[in-house]
Amino acid sequence: MENERFDRATRGILEALQADGRQSTQQLAEKVGLSATPVWRRVKELEDSGVVRRYVALADREKLGLSICVLANVSLVRHTEGAVEAFERLVGASREIIECHATTGEADYVVKIVVADMKAYDQFLQQQVFKLPGVASVRSNVVLREVKYETALPVP
Repeated sequence: MENERFDRATRGILEALQADGRQSTQQLAEKVGLSATPVWRRVKELEDSGVVRRYVALADREKLGLSICVLANVSLVRHTEGAVEAFERLVGASREIIECHATTGEADYVVKIVVADMKAYDQFLQQQVFKLPGVASVRSNVVLREVKYETALPVP
């Protein structure tokens, strides 16, 4: 499904699903002014095309005891054989890393890490990240407060 094919109703469906993925087809239909059958077809097309990747529940990290959020800039040693693969395997296997972005600029990656406290972050670095031979440096930025946190994407 191409973005330029998103009409008003499909944009409305996608925005509504991003706000609450548990809405019924009938609820969506009422919001966008269509009957249930065409809404169901559009939702199915959004899912089949990969525009809607999955449905999730957003948990409150503070209520889960994950009070520390760190944005870490990770730089790798370029000439080390397998450094990228080893780091990306660590990322894939780590529950503490909830986002990872390969970037341009001073760091090779920016990762978002959530842990219970600073001691847990130190242990995470010492026991996992610093043990990788390809990691040259990690610059940590501890999040003081979230000014904005959205999961919904703007629908063109």
